[in-house]
Amino acid sequence: MHISSQFDSGAIEILSADSPSDIRLHIRADNAAAFRQWFHFRVSGIAQQALTLRLLNAGECTYADGWHGYQALASYDRQHWFRVPTTYDGQVLTITHTPECDSVYYAYFTPYSWERHLDLVAQAAASPGVHVARLGTSVQGRDLDKICWGNGDKQVWIIARQHPGESMTEWLIEGLLERLLDAADPVARTLAQRATFRIVPNMNPDGAALGNLRSNAAGANLNREWMTPSLEKSPEVLHVRNAMHASGVDLFLDIHGDETIPYVFIDGSEMIPGYATELIEKQVAFIARLLQASPDFQCEHGYAPDRFSDEMLTLASKYVGHTFGCVSLTLEMPFKDNANLADNVTGWSAARSKRLGAALLDAVLTHCDASRR
Repeated sequence: MHISSQFDSGAIEILSADSPSDIRLHIRADNAAAFRQWFHFRVSGIAQQALTLRLLNAGECTYADGWHGYQALASYDRQHWFRVPTTYDGQVLTITHTPECDSVYYAYFTPYSWERHLDLVAQAAASPGVHVARLGTSVQGRDLDKICWGNGDKQVWIIARQHPGESMTEWLIEGLLERLLDAADPVARTLAQRATFRIVPNMNPDGAALGNLRSNAAGANLNREWMTPSLEKSPEVLHVRNAMHASGVDLFLDIHGDETIPYVFIDGSEMIPGYATELIEKQVAFIARLLQASPDFQCEHGYAPDRFSDEMLTLASKYVGHTFGCVSLTLEMPFKDNANLADNVTGWSAARSKRLGAALLDAVLTHCDASRR
């Protein structure tokens, strides 16, 4: 038996592995910050052996309450992921599983690799009507790419994966792009005339490759850097913010995942001081259209509007809403499952994230049409 994590987004600390029934692990912290929750590792040489994997420090993780009701993900081929029995006693997260194959991968959520990201950008660049712009580099020198599509007046900005462990967000972008670039889709064809999309699929490429939960390679939580980003600490935000100021923003969507709340929901900008009544009405209309577009979405459960105070404008959606006077939303997906439409095999999944990304375009089109009137 062997346990390894020396690969893209791999993350685990091995305490002891004396027998398959007594594997003791630690969830490791981000490379330069104290955040911890993401794990991704491989166990090999264990076909048909009953494994008991104990993550002993789960109770010390950043979102320990998120372990309640959580089921870990496993895969033999890194393509098809499924949930495996997982329990949490308030301190230790225990995964029990008898693999069918010699090698099995476990992860906090379905990973979205850097190679897949490069393929996504390359495939988009090769599509008619698409322009890919390199905005700059991350702390460690990885390219930060923006995918531009459409020639309409409305400037629609969508970013994902400020928090790298929230890999469902890039899956959502993949599903959104697949529909957006489908020449036979009437919603996409209409949007091409109404809007110009500017999409950043991965805001935090270093953190994603390093297996971080919330921070970049310098230890910065990018979604607290929007007021004063810097080349040294948060170049990713600085580059994107500069591009936004160059183009303007009429609609902004910041895509995230939530460790604790088992629902898909929107966190809006209505709490920003001075936020216009007209913008709040447009936000309500956008949410109503999203409710129609996808049964996976709901608006009963979410964040309290007073969740953020002094740090409010350091968050992407609040900074953009305040600065550009536009509808500016954070969309959250669960790490666990959508409790309204539970799936015992996959829970919330990459496939469901992609479907939600495609459905988002219906709400975007309605918003762009309403703004023309």
